Amino acid sequence: MANYAEPSSVQLPAALRPMLSLHDFEGAARRRLPRPIFGYIAGAAEDCASLRDNREVFAEYGLVTRVLRDVSQRSQSVTLFGQRYSSPFGIAPMGINALSTYRGDLVLARAAQQAGVVSIMSGTSLIPMEDVARESPATWFQAYIPGDQARIDALIDRVERAGFSTLVVTVDIPISANRENNIRTGFSTPLRPSLRLAWDGMVRPAWVLNTFLRTLWRHGMPHFENSFATRGAPILSPSVLRDFSARDHLNWQHLEAIRRRWKGPLVVKGLLSVEDALQAQRIGADGIVLSNHGGRQLDGAASPMRVLEAVVQAVGPDYPVLIDSGFRRGADVLKALALGARMVLIGRPFNYAAAVAGEAGVAHAIGLLRDEVDRNMAMLGVSACTELGPQHLVRRPHGA
Repeated sequence: MANYAEPSSVQLPAALRPMLSLHDFEGAARRRLPRPIFGYIAGAAEDCASLRDNREVFAEYGLVTRVLRDVSQRSQSVTLFGQRYSSPFGIAPMGINALSTYRGDLVLARAAQQAGVVSIMSGTSLIPMEDVARESPATWFQAYIPGDQARIDALIDRVERAGFSTLVVTVDIPISANRENNIRTGFSTPLRPSLRLAWDGMVRPAWVLNTFLRTLWRHGMPHFENSFATRGAPILSPSVLRDFSARDHLNWQHLEAIRRRWKGPLVVKGLLSVEDALQAQRIGADGIVLSNHGGRQLDGAASPMRVLEAVVQAVGPDYPVLIDSGFRRGADVLKALALGARMVLIGRPFNYAAAVAGEAGVAHAIGLLRDEVDRNMAMLGVSACTELGPQHLVRRPHGA
């Protein structure tokens, strides 16, 4: 994983020239995607308090620079589960990427593998996992735990047969969240044809032709392909609701059974407490992802950045702690690394980048963030991510 493609000297496509940071992709994606699809990606639960806190928390940390240090040989590569990655960030799992751009899960995985960064395929994806693993074998797979042990075992076996090496199990959805934003923007699961949806398509013909109709013509109606060992419901089926329910009885014993069955690296995603982090470590998980699901589950849940330092202190510096939710800048990434995170995962911006310009958009977004990390490392006076620590941060007074 040490090698990655250098930025091309070829002029960027017109759609990408105004994209100077990850922030810029959001507005461009809003213009390209039907309102329900964009609303699903951008939205969060209830009043979006956690969504806002995920961004506001970074302003509470200032960076402490060091000067006149030779940083001419700096590298932002990191090693995780025996693999070397070119940057300390990766693409977080997000569902239904294939509605953002044609074959979206493949687009994200290919761009990530070309750049040498982590990409995690979502269990609520619309492309068979086998297709992604075959094309981009370095991809990780993220699963939601089905409701009974037999289906859990069958899903784990399917992930193994597909060829994935790293399994991420998301555990923070005992029940569905209160996504009022989905109702307001017209998104539903299952998707329901309506005049509103038809109008959104009419005013965005490029999406209709290049993503929706192209998918129908070449692959048929999209299904939730990877929630179980067998193919799931089509996105227009009312049985989708049934497939994503009945998880409130799940407990740590189910995760212990997954640990016994899965022989590769196992990562538990969706933790916010020290106690849960220690429990995941005790049952043999190889790493954890601190996450409030991007503000999409419990509104008011703390930003993972607020618990990161305490969790790292509890599990020890050698135990991989990853983190997501709200990261947009290279400085955000480095602040998390300074507090002990091993890697940062980013979801929405890469989804937006795919919507704007497909694989080229994702590659450009990765390059922008990689360049920010590189510049900021130089100005902080560090040559490797492992040199970052609390000494590079200062807490700003609340409201400053």
